[in-house]
Amino acid sequence: MISFAALLLSVTLLQLHSGAMGPLDALAGLGYGFSSTQVGLLGSAHFVGFFMGCWWAPRLLGAVGHTRGFAAFAALGTIGALAHPIFVGPYAWALLRVMTGLAVAGCFTIVEAWLHAKVTNANRGRVLGAYRVVDMGASFVAQLLIGVLDPLSYISYNIMAILSSAAILPLMLTRSVPPSLPEAPRLRPIKTILLSPLAAAGVVVAGITSPAFRMVGPVYGQEVGLRADQIALFLATAVAGGALSQIPAGWLADRFDRRHVLIGISLAAVAVCLATAFFGQVSPGIVFVAAFLFGVTTFPIFSISSAHASDFASVEDMVEVASSLMFLYGIGAIASPLLASVLIDNYGASSLFLMMAVAHIFLSLFGLYRMRSRPTRKRSAYSYVPRTSFVLGRLFRRRNGDQ
Repeated sequence: MISFAALLLSVTLLQLHSGAMGPLDALAGLGYGFSSTQVGLLGSAHFVGFFMGCWWAPRLLGAVGHTRGFAAFAALGTIGALAHPIFVGPYAWALLRVMTGLAVAGCFTIVEAWLHAKVTNANRGRVLGAYRVVDMGASFVAQLLIGVLDPLSYISYNIMAILSSAAILPLMLTRSVPPSLPEAPRLRPIKTILLSPLAAAGVVVAGITSPAFRMVGPVYGQEVGLRADQIALFLATAVAGGALSQIPAGWLADRFDRRHVLIGISLAAVAVCLATAFFGQVSPGIVFVAAFLFGVTTFPIFSISSAHASDFASVEDMVEVASSLMFLYGIGAIASPLLASVLIDNYGASSLFLMMAVAHIFLSLFGLYRMRSRPTRKRSAYSYVPRTSFVLGRLFRRRNGDQ
């Protein structure tokens, strides 16, 4: 595990940077007079860059190697953060968010390719467990950072640049030898949709809900009267709810028909979103409870959908399926922040949760339809899957594929 410490430290620093950039930009944009739609544009721009990075990183990795590729992407993240106070404007920031999104995706792709090459059956469980803890823990702390950073101060963006630059150091100083260069994963989203239409729909809905909440949630928080420190707690509470829900969600998904579990959790998400839309402005306490329940009911959707797709995939197709699911998640993530912000501009803060309720109603109805189309399959093991790069499927592939 000591040999993986440098990689996990880099992941921690990356998560602190990427998790805080979105809410920081949203609050800073509102402070500079950006409209809700323009703030949503920043969130969508991030996922455009993220999408581009997932495509480009494996190819750059094959050309220059792990260490230099990681350093190049981290440098892009540093430049993007430092340039924010210099070029203040929604469209300039949108371009910079494309840059930082590309940097984050590239860095995660390289770290996960490195981890995949070094992990073995003997240490796979410990490494993946540590990776999940790092992913969730750093995401939680990143949301809390918003409560102590001044969105309108250049110092806040300097701190983001420091985190991005600091992520280079563990990989540069580690004595671990970089692995051989991997092949770029194939992406066949149409094949994956045909393999499991419900899983494809589930990850698209996950891409609609979680990114919209992360990127436009600060706008909602300000609209309902939360202070900056309360907005940080609002976002962090949702992450905590999502983290705590993984164990019971996994237990249910491994013991019952995954379609029943997916429909049940999705219907619970509908109830939470509708209750938040209609009663979320009553008091801050209700807002925090709603955020926690939102995390509980929406964060497991991606992992359950991924496990459902795995039930129908052969061992040889697992990496391809995982990459394609990330592709479909990215499509939803690109569209949802901008759509949510447009709705808020025109119909008020509650429309954010109404939009997400509609998405989960669709998923529930589609799940009921799919249950009539074919029987369930023997279930593969449920696993929490971070949404960080297209190559993640190699790292989280089923154990029986290695034996």
